[in-house]
Amino acid sequence: MLRVLSQAAAVLVFTTALGAAPGNSTPDSRRGAPGQTQDTITPHPSTLRKVQVGKASWYGRVFQHKQTASGEPYDMFQFTAAHRTLPLGCWVKVTDLKTARSVVVRINDRGPVTKSRIIDLSYGAAKMLDMSKHGVDMVRLDLIETPEIAENDGLQ
Repeated sequence: MLRVLSQAAAVLVFTTALGAAPGNSTPDSRRGAPGQTQDTITPHPSTLRKVQVGKASWYGRVFQHKQTASGEPYDMFQFTAAHRTLPLGCWVKVTDLKTARSVVVRINDRGPVTKSRIIDLSYGAAKMLDMSKHGVDMVRLDLIETPEIAENDGLQ
């Protein structure tokens, strides 16, 4: 029994160290997986890697107004992105390692489809990084911890 528990703990530590979160797998909304729903379990940001480095790509007009994994329509001019494991709604600073330009995006979709890439940026975010011509660039992702909004204390 102790061996089974230690193996389960090792798997949990390994998956969170990679940035994956158990129970947070969702279909890529751009693949059009009908009938599949997003899990409601969201990992706590403290269990996620704070920095990730890899290739970024962008997506644009073909997906304009199509539904994202968050349920909102895709707007190619907003500063949003698709990531495989980060919680929907979280904010990430994306820095292009070639130009040192940065942009802050909100994760609202799942992807990228190509396994060699770590994030798919909206056209607007890619344009801010000046990568819309290149298509793919090496980037650094920094998870931005947003403070929780305090509840209304009776103030009107």
